[in-house]
Amino acid sequence: MTEITRRVLITGAASGIGAATARRLADPGTALLLHTRGNADRLEAVAAELRDRGSAVETMLGDLADAELPGRLVRQAAETFGGLDALIANAGWARNVPLLESTMEHLEAPVDAIARGFALMAQAAAPHLKTSACGRVVAVSAFGPHVYRPGVMTFPGTAAAKAALETHVRSLAFELAADGVTVNAVVPGFIQKDPGTSRAVTVDKTVQVTAQIPMGRLGSPDEVAAVIVFLMSREAGYVTGQCIHVNGGLV
Repeated sequence: MTEITRRVLITGAASGIGAATARRLADPGTALLLHTRGNADRLEAVAAELRDRGSAVETMLGDLADAELPGRLVRQAAETFGGLDALIANAGWARNVPLLESTMEHLEAPVDAIARGFALMAQAAAPHLKTSACGRVVAVSAFGPHVYRPGVMTFPGTAAAKAALETHVRSLAFELAADGVTVNAVVPGFIQKDPGTSRAVTVDKTVQVTAQIPMGRLGSPDEVAAVIVFLMSREAGYVTGQCIHVNGGLV
């Protein structure tokens, strides 16, 4: 039986960037706790694929806006696998609702799930990460807090939550630096969605916005996952507190 050398919690792992990251990490020495809010069938399909590659895989469902869930996820990973070496906070969604039309739910829900959920997971995970030989945290942000120009839609509620997430990343990086734990954010631009998943941007709008991207195309989930996996490596041990954009030149 292969010894488990890396134990990883990934939120939002049923599709897209989260699933692509899990696929890159999967091997007999890596144990994975995969989370999604509600798409159990898709999450189990990803888990089965990774088990076939030799990984130990567990799954959990739940809404990170539930203040109890972040701690439960960390506890489940640590108890099942005997610790936790890395947290990948990928869960989130995009809502293209103008700020002046946003309801209280539009404003509060993204912050609760994305920013507060990350902070609570980090608090629960910190004791485990500090004792890991290679403690890593990577949060997945978005271009929303950074890009405001004609031809590129805005996501006010989500952007505010992601901006708070990036601030939490920097704070956590500062607080955990002395323990050798690195904390970074990856900031994707417009990324392709998996077939059958919800789409916040219509096909027509996708064509329009692609023209605004200097590289002239959408990114792939695997291109973002590649950066996440680098940040989790030992080679990235001196990279912390950073927000690294993966966006084809969208500035």
